[in-house]
Amino acid sequence: MKYESTRGSLGYKNAPQAIIRGIAEDKGLYVPQQIPHLTDSLEELGKLSYQEIAYKVIGAFFDDFTDEELKSCIDGAYDEKFEAEEIVPIVEAGGAHFLELYHGKTAAFKDMALSILPYLMTTSLKKEGVTDKICILTATSGDTGKAALEGFAGVEGTEIVVFYPYGAVSQVQERQMTSQEGENTHVFAIKGNFDNAQTGVKKIFSDDDFAAKLAERGIRLSSANSINIGRLVPQVAYYVYGYVKLLARGVVKAGEKVNIVVPTGNFGNILAAYLAAEMGIPVNKFICASNENKVLTDFINTGVYDIRREFFVTNSPSMDILISSNLERLLYLLSGRDGEAVKGWMNQLDAEKIYEVSDKVKEGMKCFAGGFCSEEETEKAVGDMYRQHGYLMDTHTAVAYKVYQDYAAATGDETPTLIASTASPYKFAESVSRAIGLAEAEDGFAAVRALNEKTGVYVQKGLKDLDQKPVLHTGVCEVGGQAQAVLDALK
Repeated sequence: MKYESTRGSLGYKNAPQAIIRGIAEDKGLYVPQQIPHLTDSLEELGKLSYQEIAYKVIGAFFDDFTDEELKSCIDGAYDEKFEAEEIVPIVEAGGAHFLELYHGKTAAFKDMALSILPYLMTTSLKKEGVTDKICILTATSGDTGKAALEGFAGVEGTEIVVFYPYGAVSQVQERQMTSQEGENTHVFAIKGNFDNAQTGVKKIFSDDDFAAKLAERGIRLSSANSINIGRLVPQVAYYVYGYVKLLARGVVKAGEKVNIVVPTGNFGNILAAYLAAEMGIPVNKFICASNENKVLTDFINTGVYDIRREFFVTNSPSMDILISSNLERLLYLLSGRDGEAVKGWMNQLDAEKIYEVSDKVKEGMKCFAGGFCSEEETEKAVGDMYRQHGYLMDTHTAVAYKVYQDYAAATGDETPTLIASTASPYKFAESVSRAIGLAEAEDGFAAVRALNEKTGVYVQKGLKDLDQKPVLHTGVCEVGGQAQAVLDALK
């Protein structure tokens, strides 16, 4: 399998090369030259464990990894770090099936891919004979940062630098990152929003002079964001797993379709669902759920991507994003792999903050539905679900559930539905506590304790006594100062 850029350059890469580079030389994102198909029947896949399904899915994309290499990566990633034996529990509540993706070390769905990415990266380096140190450069809206730090901490031959928006992540998320141990870990708050952080990281990746400075030190850049194909492909596995387990339970029959609902900011998680469908799982609608930063809802409904709008800081902060990087991959696929068209749209976005896609892409988008909800509706969804069904959701999952409810009411669609449950409710304990009627806690850590006392819902090990962990990273940089921060970190 070779990988090509969404912006049309002809520098095809094998999987290890694409994983190491992270982003293509023309600033595009890598996509496989064809989407592989599942070779086992869905019924047979339903009998397998999560690890076995991951091997089938990831191996289909990364076919230049040997069986031994791939099994080593999977066994190293999906082990006792996950506190649920099945890795991804599926829980029925409120007329939907919740794919719980947050039972890893950092209690968020990012663990599903970032537990395996360090193994894929180090294996790729060995396969390609790369002796340079790799600097993993990542922007985070809250969850990617901690999961990437946890994955790469102490990994030989790597450094990791994470930027998060100052004052725009939950207290629990921030302490998870700033208390991270490991001599190769570096964390900075940026005085801006996530889009500022992500744009700054992309500029660094496309700066040849900066690359030359790092090369003098024997360092090259890569990414742990979902712009890296090594981060995106492992996410496909859990949607295949979700469908075949519903099939095994008799929720659907072979060939029957499901809806998949994903709370979406950077578009990677819902793109993984789309790729799972391209591999062979039957999907009726991909329901893209946004908070008040509803640029994706508007795009799905109009074909116009317009970031000339107010940016909202919400109670679902990991979705407080206006520039959704992974949408570029979908546009490439739906346009018939027209790299020039995609390059034009991305240039328009940079220059004019708006673009409109072709009729061909608009036609391809008809399998998507978009919706959004307010902060008040998010909290109401959390409270109603807990009071009526005894199921506790975090705020991002609540956005997805509310958007699903609105979609079902508007369309009458009764297709069995799988909702990506993306984080532990304890990561956003202040909002969740308020939603179920608890008194205001003095801080996020006290809210975790109060929420646990009230509900009895299990608190993941990584979130227990988090306030007792010392802050080890205190760096803050201005918008535009990220390149210097990276150089300072790598001294």
